[in-house]
Amino acid sequence: MLPTLNGRIQTRIAMLVVVGGLWTLLLTPLLPLPGPLGEAYAMTFTILLTTLVLGVAWEFLYHLIMQFRWEKDWPTGLSLITVVNEGALVWLLLSLDAVPGLDGPSVPFGAFALLFLTTWLVVWLLAVGPMRVPFIHWRFRGGRLV
Repeated sequence: MLPTLNGRIQTRIAMLVVVGGLWTLLLTPLLPLPGPLGEAYAMTFTILLTTLVLGVAWEFLYHLIMQFRWEKDWPTGLSLITVVNEGALVWLLLSLDAVPGLDGPSVPFGAFALLFLTTWLVVWLLAVGPMRVPFIHWRFRGGRLV
């Protein structure tokens, strides 16, 4: 069964909230961010929330693009490289100071890149592999968790 739009959105939200949230919680103290740790957590979780909101919007665009593919599917390798366009958009919005609650220009690029890329990789690796073990029926319900 191919993941449906609804299933992909549910999976993206669940994975970013649970796995991405835990990863961000662990990684934030190690990032070279200005200010006290509380501000660093506010900054990284705002970036994670921005990624989540924009990611749901991206799913609609990806779904439209998939309609032109013969299999109506998104190959696993192609889903991995979507990190480029999604990360670039989040960084662009940060640079333009367009993310509410954040002074975008104060976010160092190195810290952003490390947070975004590692979070993306951890979430992607768990979604294409181990997630299928505890959620056996996830595949057969089009990726829906609820």
